[in-house]
Amino acid sequence: MNNLKHLAIIMDGNGRWAKQRNLKRTEGHKEGVNVVRDITKWCAKNNISYLSLYAFSTENWSRPKIEVDFLMKLLEKYLTKEASTYMENNIKFKVIGDMLGFSNKLRDLILSLEEKTANNTALTQILALNYGSKDELARAVSKINIQNNITKNEILKLIESNLDTAEIPDVDLLIRTGGEKRLSNFLLLQSAYAELYFSDTLFPDFKSNELEQIICDFKKRDRRFGNI
Repeated sequence: MNNLKHLAIIMDGNGRWAKQRNLKRTEGHKEGVNVVRDITKWCAKNNISYLSLYAFSTENWSRPKIEVDFLMKLLEKYLTKEASTYMENNIKFKVIGDMLGFSNKLRDLILSLEEKTANNTALTQILALNYGSKDELARAVSKINIQNNITKNEILKLIESNLDTAEIPDVDLLIRTGGEKRLSNFLLLQSAYAELYFSDTLFPDFKSNELEQIICDFKKRDRRFGNI
């Protein structure tokens, strides 16, 4: 039976969920926050060590300014309001991505919550903010002073040690909600051998019982990692 240590989710479908209900797209994002809370608590109680959530990509800045501004305010509210949830459920909070794109206030909130939850052990929730896998790789390489006469394996180890996810295990299972079947520049290197699952469920309707069913399917899969 496969061991699920690192679960990653591309949270897609908030805007379409709202549109189907004749609501503003922002209402879909609000509902998505509730699902994030429920899924995170479920993972903490079910022995999953790492949960990575794709919250805001490097490409999302191209969305209408009014929506981006709303998402930044929603994130600020989330980081403030949910601090007690992290502490009560023994959850460690970590952000990956380029924080230089955010306001000082938002960066301070992120760092504060990371510090406050640093010693929690039930689950590490990783929120990908202003994150893109290609951008992450470029930032990692920029940290490395490439030497002469080093092997490909040594180069790969240098890159991995300078990624945002250094010291975090590779993804075992990657789920995308919302019916789309693409990875959208999310944890590409870390998901090299991840099992993939694409759900038609829009993220605000994605519940822990569906997650549990997907994990049951994952545990039955034959993971060979290139072997026979």
